[in-house]
Amino acid sequence: MSVSTVPPEIDDVAHRTAAKERFRRIHRTLRNRICLLEYAPGSYLGEQELAREFGTSRTPVRRVLGRLEAEGLIERRHGVGTIVTAFDLQSLEQVYRLRVELASLMGRLAPLKCGQQELALLQSHLARSEELERHPVPIAFARLNMDFNTDLFSMIGNAPLREVTERLYYQTTRIWIKSVPAMNFADELAHFERQMFDVIEALKVGDHGSVGDICRVHISMSFERMRRHEIGGAHQVEE
Repeated sequence: MSVSTVPPEIDDVAHRTAAKERFRRIHRTLRNRICLLEYAPGSYLGEQELAREFGTSRTPVRRVLGRLEAEGLIERRHGVGTIVTAFDLQSLEQVYRLRVELASLMGRLAPLKCGQQELALLQSHLARSEELERHPVPIAFARLNMDFNTDLFSMIGNAPLREVTERLYYQTTRIWIKSVPAMNFADELAHFERQMFDVIEALKVGDHGSVGDICRVHISMSFERMRRHEIGGAHQVEE
């Protein structure tokens, strides 16, 4: 009979590390499905089915669902279960306004954690936009937007600001994804390419404060374009 030579404290650390990674993986997967509208508003998420899919017990799945509920992406209804929340531009307007204000703090409260590896990753996202110019696929555009912003947020040096910024982004990203197919794809892509390019150029010269200003302007402009589109669509329905 073999006896483990691994000290209990090391084994415990490994277990907790694995648990954290499992939580991040499940959370990221479910969050992306919700934000990319793979799970439509009103969709039911069953703990047992999700636990079976991810090959785990219901406990970590329950913890992930609790996190998603705190992020405003799902809600638990008594007698019904866990449901993906509905959303609209009007109900999240204040969230967008807060995102605009918080963006200016990016790189000002603490330096952005951007080395050559992080910079190369952002540049790889910019390169992906060239394929979208040839093959304009809205869901691919949405994934690019999420990937770039998620990697940029991970560089924010101020931890509370990083957490709030990411959470508010994912609360509003479904509105953007829903709006893009009905808007001018080429124009939206051009706006986002400009944002990515300007952010990367600012990071190259170490101008971290400008990164926040660039994001602030683009968030505000994006919101106004969606708002005008929604108002225009409403007028067409009335006519």
